[in-house]
Amino acid sequence: MDEEWVVIYSSQQLYEIELLSGFLLENDIESFVINKQDSSYLIGEIELHVPINSILKAKQLISNFNQSE
Repeated sequence: MDEEWVVIYSSQQLYEIELLSGFLLENDIESFVINKQDSSYLIGEIELHVPINSILKAKQLISNFNQSE
């Protein structure tokens, strides 16, 4: 990964992050997930990262995705 990546979204729900990651991929935006939750207690956040040059498009897509729910 030569590009700089930034956190675009975080949640405590893995399914939510995975849905958004798939939605971004369908719209030609690469992403990756970092799970920072404690494995025993599920405390903490799960982060969705995108390349810095995709921030605006990703934010717009996530906003549209959340409004359609």
